[in-house]
Amino acid sequence: MDLNELNELYQDTLLDHYKNPRGRKTIERCDVQKQGFNPLCGDRVTMCAAFKNDTLTDISVESKGCAISVASGSMLAELLPGKTIEEIERIAEAFREMMHGKEVPDDIDFGELDALEGVRKYSSRVKCAMLPWVTLKDMIRLWKQNSAPDNKPSTTEDTERYRSIRNS
Repeated sequence: MDLNELNELYQDTLLDHYKNPRGRKTIERCDVQKQGFNPLCGDRVTMCAAFKNDTLTDISVESKGCAISVASGSMLAELLPGKTIEEIERIAEAFREMMHGKEVPDDIDFGELDALEGVRKYSSRVKCAMLPWVTLKDMIRLWKQNSAPDNKPSTTEDTERYRSIRNS
């Protein structure tokens, strides 16, 4: 497959997730809910997750915004159910690394998230792709702490907090 065919495939994947977002549903049980906001462009996401032990059993993702943000949330909703928190944190960190042009470990399976790799060429759009993932990281932090709901929206501007969550 040549580069043009690959780019077309990735564009088709991104548009499919934008037009038919996965995870846009009501889930039976919501253990933690969080909103996210990208102040640079106005993208918004509301996510609700259910866990059993350390495994994500279900997730809903309601995104409003650009194609990149909606597609990223849709891909997240398709990829992560059934994975442990440890696996999710590894994937989220590897995705962040990929979005910032760094190498990703060979054992990470992104599924269709690979279609977003080209976004890293446009620094202002990286935050669009990262919004659902930053919000998810905050949700995991809250779930681990067994905290009361945190009404402060996650934002793509909280990058230091996002990096430190992985180390907690």
